[in-house]
Amino acid sequence: MYPDSRSSHPRDGGLTRRQVLGSLAGLAAAGAGGAYAWQRLGHRPGANIPTVDGSVPKARPAGGHRFERLGNPARTVVRDADGSAVATFTDGARTAVLTGPSRTFSEPRTTTATVTTDAWVRVLPGEWRQGREESSWFKRWFPKALGDTSPDVFAVAFQYSSAGAPDKRNSAGLRYAGTAHFGPRNPGVGSSLDFGYHDEQSDFYDYLGIPWTFPDGSRVEPEKARYGDVDCSGFQRLVWGYRLGIPMHNTNTAGVGLPRRAYAIAAYGPGKLLIPDKGRQPTDLGGLQPGDLVFFAIIKNEPNLIDHCGMYLGLDNEGRPRFYSSRSAANGPTMGDLAGHALLDGTDFYARGFRAARRL
Repeated sequence: MYPDSRSSHPRDGGLTRRQVLGSLAGLAAAGAGGAYAWQRLGHRPGANIPTVDGSVPKARPAGGHRFERLGNPARTVVRDADGSAVATFTDGARTAVLTGPSRTFSEPRTTTATVTTDAWVRVLPGEWRQGREESSWFKRWFPKALGDTSPDVFAVAFQYSSAGAPDKRNSAGLRYAGTAHFGPRNPGVGSSLDFGYHDEQSDFYDYLGIPWTFPDGSRVEPEKARYGDVDCSGFQRLVWGYRLGIPMHNTNTAGVGLPRRAYAIAAYGPGKLLIPDKGRQPTDLGGLQPGDLVFFAIIKNEPNLIDHCGMYLGLDNEGRPRFYSSRSAANGPTMGDLAGHALLDGTDFYARGFRAARRL
């Protein structure tokens, strides 16, 4: 069922690759000291972000929108009176993207690249399906969502930037956000730029430092040495699961919600598989939209094993498709280029290992 929600949503629709990727040009940890740009802009939950001229964005009027059905993947694209796409909802997925005020993110500690985007990625309370726009829930929610500037998926993700995100605590004193690291130091790896310099196996509950009981009744305890740490898939579970409410389970098989490992999320995760793993680097990125999960095979002695995942951001300031992930070399969530550029195209380390994409 679709209850009232304050979250906003997608945009997309029959655009060229340059339009789809280019409109996303930026999101990432920033600020003069390397902290994320969201904080630099002075945003707080419920606050409005000023536009370039200092005005406050207004909610678009409820009327005058056209709903268009497109395929590959099947989706509903909402267009303004002038034909501009303002939202995209993909059948079978909860991720939606709305057009909103432009934001720029950077991470000077690890890259000169910046990403500027007017895409606001939101999580619907249920999977989208054709005709949902006729529901009373949607008619109440959509006009508000178009003007919503409360933290979206990207804003939440950058609350864990390894470049220096400030701590956030709930009323009970639990630190639920703030600078995250990848994992404990691995004494068996000598170079800080080597994959594995910081150990994997840190999940969202390790970062939080709290025990967790999954829907099947299984209970896990955090490791004290991993407090504040999340590996690549643990980071996605922290953002999409713990913070944004997508169900999780603690296995690497099919189940309801997000499994534990990157390869399992790629194969069995919820939502829509956009780019299947064919054992080689995809060349057509035109179907990607902001917030899509991207997956990589990067272990030298296991070239067919997907062992890394990230979140697609869009084109950076040089027109390159950039992603955000928790990585060993940066010791946490990063959009940077330490030990491999965070890019999906070209011949660099991660681009060569890029294999699949999924929209949750």
